Amino acid sequence: MNKENAVTIFESLASGIRLDIYRLLVKAGLEGRVAGDLAQELNLAPNKLSFHLKAMTHAGLTTVEQEGRYQRYRANIPVVLDVIAYLTEECCGGHPEDCASLRSASTCSAAVLPPLPALQDPQ
Repeated sequence: MNKENAVTIFESLASGIRLDIYRLLVKAGLEGRVAGDLAQELNLAPNKLSFHLKAMTHAGLTTVEQEGRYQRYRANIPVVLDVIAYLTEECCGGHPEDCASLRSASTCSAAVLPPLPALQDPQ
C-alpha cells in the first residue's frame, strides 16, 4: 500500500452512501450481493447505486463478477486490511509493542489488527 492508493480509498469512502454499501458487502462476506438487492436494501435508484459502485470498484474497494444478467459485488477486504496496516505500520515509532495496551481501548477485533511482534524473553 502506498500513499496514493490510501488517498484514493479514503476519497472513495468519503460518502455516507458508500460507507453503507461497503458495510453491507462486508456483512455479506464471500457471497457478496447483487446490485439490485443492494439498491433495494438501501432504497437507492439503480443508476445512483451504479455510480457509487463504479467509483468503489475503481478504487479497489469492491470487486464485481457478472452472473448472467446480474452483477455480484463483493467487498475487497484485503485492500482495507492493507490500509489498516499502512496506517499503523509505524505505530509508536516502529515499535508497536509499546502501544499494545492501547488495543484494549479500540472496538476493533484483535483478529483484524496487525500482529504484535513477539516480545523477546530476557534470559
